[in-house]
This record gives sequence, C-alpha cells and structure tokens, in this order.
Amino acid sequence: MAAAGGPKWAQKTITLPPLKRGCHLVTPKIVKEIGEDLSEFKCGLAHLFLQHTSASLTINENYDSDVRHDAETFLNTIIPEGTSAPWKHTLEGPDDMPAHIKSSMFGCTLTVPITNGKLNMGTWQGIWLCEHRDYSTARKVVVTLNGI
Repeated sequence: MAAAGGPKWAQKTITLPPLKRGCHLVTPKIVKEIGEDLSEFKCGLAHLFLQHTSASLTINENYDSDVRHDAETFLNTIIPEGTSAPWKHTLEGPDDMPAHIKSSMFGCTLTVPITNGKLNMGTWQGIWLCEHRDYSTARKVVVTLNGI
C-alpha cells in the first residue's frame, strides 16, 4: 500500500572510474552518489543497471578481498583467453569475447531492497563491479530508486 502521495522515483547515472581487471567493491561509491535520494525512501527497491557488455555487477563478500581475487581466478580458469581460445569475435582484442561471457555469467543488473533510507544488504554483502577487460574504461551504472 502506497503512502499518501504515492510511490516515489529517483534515478541517477553514476560513472565509476576505470578499474584494473578484477572484482572491485563499489558499494561505498554507489551509496555516496545516491545517498541524498536514498535517504528519502522508507521502503523500496534500488535497481542497478550496468551499461556495458564487458563488465558485470554482482553482490558478494564485502570484507575479505581474497574472495574478489578468487572469483577473478575462477573466471579466468573456466573461460579461456588468448590465441588458443576458440572465440571467433576477436576484433576488439583477445580479452573481449571472454569478457562478454563473464559479463553474461554475473549479469549487468542488481535489485537491492531499501529499508529506512539504506540499502538493505546482509552484513557481509557488498556490490562488486567486475572488470573483465585488460584495458578498462569508465563504467556507467544507472541506479533507479522506487518506493515510499
């Protein structure tokens, strides 16, 4: 049931700076960018959409950076790269097609509950940007907030 005045919406595009290949905790940057709008919501959802096909978003461990390193190691182990890899799409370099596959595995969207002006994630959860290219560019994340 919506509060008086109905549901609210807010949207912002966040630009994350180029990050080296790997999995990066970006929760603090995202919360900083949306904090003012986020504080206006008592209950709702935050939808995050990454506007790129060679990086991904996921929610995972926010404390031990070894988990991010191990996730990157796993991805590089199961998805081959280089001249011996079987990929046809190589116009943008030997790491591009593997990056597309990795992006599809983790995905480009997240939905996080909002409770009392905060992202309602578990104690050990954080938002990761997974950069799958050797030479990255800035990445854009559209964050849409909806609720009361």
